[in-house]
Amino acid sequence: NLLILDDFGLQAFDNQSREILMDIIDDRYNKASTIVSSQIPVSVWYDIIGEGTIADAILDRIVNSSHRINLKGESLRKGILKSEN
Repeated sequence: NLLILDDFGLQAFDNQSREILMDIIDDRYNKASTIVSSQIPVSVWYDIIGEGTIADAILDRIVNSSHRINLKGESLRKGILKSEN
């Protein structure tokens, strides 16, 4: 019942990926939970998704009904690497 999209937006979407994402998000809207994690600010997602109308539709469903948690600080991976050395 839960979909996790990890590292969202590391590269721009092509037409096929954008349409698949739209179908997934539309099918789940107000029915099931989706977690999106990203290092990319939400303000840039529109450009990464591309194709204005589809980007608007996807972001309307994701962002406007979301609970956003912004994390700050050093990467935990950096700490793990330091402790292994």
